[in-house]
Amino acid sequence: MTAVATPPRRRWLRSPTLRVLLSDRACATGLFLLAVICFAAIFAPWLAPFGPDEATPMFRLMPPGTEGHLLGLDHQGRDILSRLIWGARLTLAAGIIPVAVGAAISIPIGMIAAWYDSLGAAILRVMDVLFAFPMALLAIMVAAFLGPGVENMMISLVIVLLPYNVRVVYQATVEQKSMPYVEALRAAGTSTPAILFAELLPNVASAAIVYSTTIVGSIVITAAGLSFLGLGVQPPGAEWGIMVAEGRTVVFVAPHVSAIPGLFLTLLVVACSLVGDGIRDALDPRVRASMGS
Repeated sequence: MTAVATPPRRRWLRSPTLRVLLSDRACATGLFLLAVICFAAIFAPWLAPFGPDEATPMFRLMPPGTEGHLLGLDHQGRDILSRLIWGARLTLAAGIIPVAVGAAISIPIGMIAAWYDSLGAAILRVMDVLFAFPMALLAIMVAAFLGPGVENMMISLVIVLLPYNVRVVYQATVEQKSMPYVEALRAAGTSTPAILFAELLPNVASAAIVYSTTIVGSIVITAAGLSFLGLGVQPPGAEWGIMVAEGRTVVFVAPHVSAIPGLFLTLLVVACSLVGDGIRDALDPRVRASMGS
């Protein structure tokens, strides 16, 4: 009797990285929370019961559980649930876009700084100047200089991320630069751009990706802080940080106006941190080895 051949498992199912991620319950919880928030942001026009700026002044400050308004209404009579769903778009964008742009800019800068010693010394001194300021303070300074607005807020967050990302890429490139395969490429007459961006880049980019995933939560809360201070998203825009700021004027009368977006902001930051930690562990060879990969 001829045995029936069983189809091989898909390669991605056998991936050690995926196996570590799926075995991490905290990371799985974070992924679930992020998936729910992303789903709400993408399908906001269909999920939100009201428009983000649609107001019913006669029902202003009504508490959660009000008929037709599950999470209550704010100081202008706008549905808080609807503004949360619409605000997920700007909140996620403010956390993801600066991190992605910052990584894209930092990777070539960090690699060039590690490859050319004299130029690298100058680049690192500039990064040290930026390092002298705490992340939140530097973001406030740059945003205040550029002026309020979503675009300027994101530019300030990219600038804030540069010294951290450049340092990570610089250290990873220095380690790879001393590897035997780089010496072999030099001896073979391979051009510097080919070595940097064809051979070193795949090995260096992983370090930047891991760091970027762990910093998203911090950037989300920094962006929300800028909006809270009036340096980010401007009224009547729907964004969780500005929703918290708008609720502070009525915090003793209707605390839910600030508390609810603050709670969702906390959940998002926690989810980003859990996923970032999970990705870091999944890409760590020691963790994968301990799981028998």
